[in-house]
Amino acid sequence: MAELKLSETRDLTRIERIGAHSHIRGLGLDSTLTPRSVSEGLVGQLPARKAAGVILHMIRSGRIAGRGVLIAGQPGTGKTAIAMGLAKSLGDQTPFAMLSASEIFSFEISKTEALTQAFRKAIGVRIKEETEVIEGEVVEIVIDRPGAVGAAAKTGKLTLKTTEMEACYDMGVKLIEAMGKEKVQSGDVIALDKSSGKITKLGRSFSRSRDYDAVGGNTKFVQCPDGELQKRKEVVHCVTLHEIDVINSRTQGFLALFTGDTGEIRSEVREQIDTKVAEWREEGKAEVVPGVLFIDEVHMLDVECFSFLNRALENEMAPILVVATNRGHTVIRGTNYKSPHGIPIDLLDRLLVIKTEPYSEDDISKILDIRCQEEDVEMSEDAKVLLTKIGVETSLRYAIHLITSSALACQKRKGKVVEMEDISRVYQLFLDVKRSTQYLMEYQSQYMFNEVPEDEGNEEAADMQS
Repeated sequence: MAELKLSETRDLTRIERIGAHSHIRGLGLDSTLTPRSVSEGLVGQLPARKAAGVILHMIRSGRIAGRGVLIAGQPGTGKTAIAMGLAKSLGDQTPFAMLSASEIFSFEISKTEALTQAFRKAIGVRIKEETEVIEGEVVEIVIDRPGAVGAAAKTGKLTLKTTEMEACYDMGVKLIEAMGKEKVQSGDVIALDKSSGKITKLGRSFSRSRDYDAVGGNTKFVQCPDGELQKRKEVVHCVTLHEIDVINSRTQGFLALFTGDTGEIRSEVREQIDTKVAEWREEGKAEVVPGVLFIDEVHMLDVECFSFLNRALENEMAPILVVATNRGHTVIRGTNYKSPHGIPIDLLDRLLVIKTEPYSEDDISKILDIRCQEEDVEMSEDAKVLLTKIGVETSLRYAIHLITSSALACQKRKGKVVEMEDISRVYQLFLDVKRSTQYLMEYQSQYMFNEVPEDEGNEEAADMQS
C-alpha cells in the first residue's frame, strides 16, 4: 500500500512541473555559438538565439557587468523562452533572478527597494574557505554498546587507510550517529570534515568491488585516496549578495530566507557588506560573480523605476540586465510622453536590442511536436497538421492550449491517439481572440456597461473578418 502512494506522489509531481517553458533545456547552440534549427527545446529564432549566445559567453567570462539587453518582439514569438534557455545554459553556478515588472507594484516595500533586492539576488559571491578534512577508506568500524541501562554512552573506533598509511580514531556519540545515518560500512571511501563533523560518502573502494555478486545502479566505485589521511581542502560556498543582506539584517539570521520576511534592508547594512566583500576580493578569499536579472513586461515599469535602472547599471557590481517587452511605440508609464517599447530613450540607448520574429508554419509544427512529447500526448499526423493550421491562423499559444484539452476529449471517447475530431471538438468549445472579439461585437448591445458606439463596433468586426 505504501508503494502505491509513493508512485502516485511521483506522478503528480511530474505533472505539476509541466509548464509553458518546462521543455526548454538551453539555447541550443554548438561550440561555435551557432544555433541549431531544433535543439534543447528551442525552435527557429536563429538570429535572436545567436545574439543570446554572445551574451551568454559575455556572462560566463564574468568580467563585464552593468550591460543591458532588450528582447523585443510580438506576443508569442519566444522572448521568455530565450531568457529561460539563457538561464538553463548558465547552470546553477551563475545567479539568475527572474521578475515580472508588474510584481514591483504589489510588494509591501518601495519600488526602488524591490529593484535593489532583485539586483542583489542576481549577484553571486563565491567564498573560498580552507578546512581540515580526513579522507580515507574505511577498514573497520567497532562500536562498543553499553550493556546495562544507565551505563556510559556508546563509543567506538574507526580505522581509516590511504595507499600510504593507516590510522585508528576514537568515535563519540555524535560521530557514531552520523556514520549510522550515512550507512557507512567497511570498504567505503569517506571524507570527514573536522570542524563540522560532517561525513561525506565518496563511494566504494575498487578493492572491494568483488565483495558482492550484484550491486545497485547508484553504487559508485572510487580509488583508495593516496597521501596522508589528514588534508587541507578548499571549500567554495556560493551565495548571493541578497542572502548575505538578509542574514545580517534580521535577528533570526538565515531563517529569514525561508520565512520570506525580508522587508526593507537599510543602506548602511549593504554598504558594510559591500566593503567586506571588497576586502575578501583583495585577499583572494572571495570572487564576485555577476549574474543575470531578467525583467519581463518591462513596459509596466514607471519613469521612477527606469531612472533607478539607469543609475544601477553604472555600478561596478551590477549584473547583466535582460528585459523583454511586446509593446511598440507607447506611453512611458508615469508620463504623457511616448517612446519606443515604452522605455525612456536614455535607458534604451544603454540596451543591446535583440528582436524576435513570428514563427513560420514549419516552426509552429515543430514546437507543437515538442509540446506533445512534453505533455505525453499521442497525436495523429492529420491532427498535427490541423493543429498547425489553427496555430498559423490564430496564435501559437492558443494551439498549445488545445493539446491537453484535445487529449482529454480523446480520453472521453476512450481513444488512445488524438484525432482530427478531437481537435475540432475543442476548437468549437474554446474561442480564440479573433472569434471572441467577433462574438463580442455581434452581441455587445446585450452586455452591461457597453460604451462602444454601434458604428465603431461594426467597423472593428469588419476588420476582424478581413
